[in-house]
Amino acid sequence: MKKYLLLFCLMALVQVAFASDLKDFPIQTKHTVLQDSVVIEFGKSGKVVITVDSKEDFDKLKLMNINQIISELDLEKNEETGELTIVEIRKKDGTIKEVVKVYEDSGQTEVNVAGMRVYVDESGDNTRVKFETGTKKNSDPPFRSFFKFDLGVNNYLDGTGSFPTSDKPYAVKGWGSWMVGLNWMAAQRISKGFYWDFGIGFQFYNFKFENRDYQAVRGEDEIEFVQRTDVDGFKSKISSSYLTAMTMLELDFGKMNDQGRKGLKVAAGPYVGYRLGGQSKYVYHELEGSGRRKDKQDTGLYLENLRYGIRGEIGFGRVKFFTAYDLNELFQEGKGPELNPITFGVVF
Repeated sequence: MKKYLLLFCLMALVQVAFASDLKDFPIQTKHTVLQDSVVIEFGKSGKVVITVDSKEDFDKLKLMNINQIISELDLEKNEETGELTIVEIRKKDGTIKEVVKVYEDSGQTEVNVAGMRVYVDESGDNTRVKFETGTKKNSDPPFRSFFKFDLGVNNYLDGTGSFPTSDKPYAVKGWGSWMVGLNWMAAQRISKGFYWDFGIGFQFYNFKFENRDYQAVRGEDEIEFVQRTDVDGFKSKISSSYLTAMTMLELDFGKMNDQGRKGLKVAAGPYVGYRLGGQSKYVYHELEGSGRRKDKQDTGLYLENLRYGIRGEIGFGRVKFFTAYDLNELFQEGKGPELNPITFGVVF
């Protein structure tokens, strides 16, 4: 099979492959070839011509097989990469354009000819051949930028490191306390499968209280949780938004093991954010049965302006999960309960 691949390499020097280089290497046509020659034609315009000067050389050429022809070319193989360059063009500026290249490794052979690739796998019981055209794309560029979307659920840990119990007025509902994040990220490859990720994003936090009879209001010196007995509470929450910068180190075991996206990914790193806004919202019905009403208050005065913490990600294939934990408290010291936000979610 390999000798047929090498024959393909010789036959693949078609006119189209060299069309872009004709201005640098014009074809001389004013002299007619009078020597004996062997002409191999293929396709509509492909042609390989082997010319000899004497009848004796022509008779010798007829007795040679394809392996002898290749050996006579005295080709050198790159022992480090396993690549064998059969044809190359040396341009006037000294640069080299490799046109035909062969790569062999453990029963697998790859032939690259002017943007076309042929793969031959003889490592198994059956020989497999694959043909591709077009420019080969780098699936793992050294630097790339991308957007990612975070969707998570919020809670917080109190001073004892526990989630607040339901008897606390600020205990939150797990379902309904959403965090939405829009992040523009970049990744710098440090080594194979090892990346430095960094970026900036916008996060919106929503803490929905489990006990909807309590309303967070702006007190004189601190945030207060007032029980509303004069209305029928429907929804009560605190929300805040941040502009956040983050950085992480990521290990992609799929890329490390040449499995593409089919591998475990882990990442971790710090983040820091600046608060853009914050308010409390209370939705209720009048006891007499009125329609839904809303009461909003600016409670941002008692929220910390700066937040910082640790973010971790873990995923397999296209599915990735994240968790983020604030090392500082949600409220300013002495302005509210001691609560450290924590978020669990999915990365899209």
